Amino acid sequence: MGKNKPQTHKGLESLGSLFNVEPSEEQEPDQDFEETDEIEAGNFDLRVQLDKRSRNGKAVTLVTGFGDLHPDDIDDLAKMLKSKCGVGGGAKNGEILIQGDHVNKVMDLLKKEGFKVKRSGG
Repeated sequence: MGKNKPQTHKGLESLGSLFNVEPSEEQEPDQDFEETDEIEAGNFDLRVQLDKRSRNGKAVTLVTGFGDLHPDDIDDLAKMLKSKCGVGGGAKNGEILIQGDHVNKVMDLLKKEGFKVKRSGG
């Protein structure tokens, strides 16, 4: 009967004096850390193209031109584009790959996000 009973969480207080769980007054947060939640979308000139090279004839929509944007931000943008297009893909080497021919839809979505977008390649 006791096997299916959920265990209660005791927290750090149960550890006693092993850890100092009270914040000390002499600790200060790092002042040089800047938190940027918002991407400056207008600073990037993105290129969207249909690519079939090295993919066994399968078409992918390729988005490039992110420059020095943090890889986590590129991953988040790729996740949004994949969900809006309803397909797979990913972010790799500073590029976003969306499976299939979704160039026009990706361009519209990126414009709505505030990016400057141009179509490249045929």
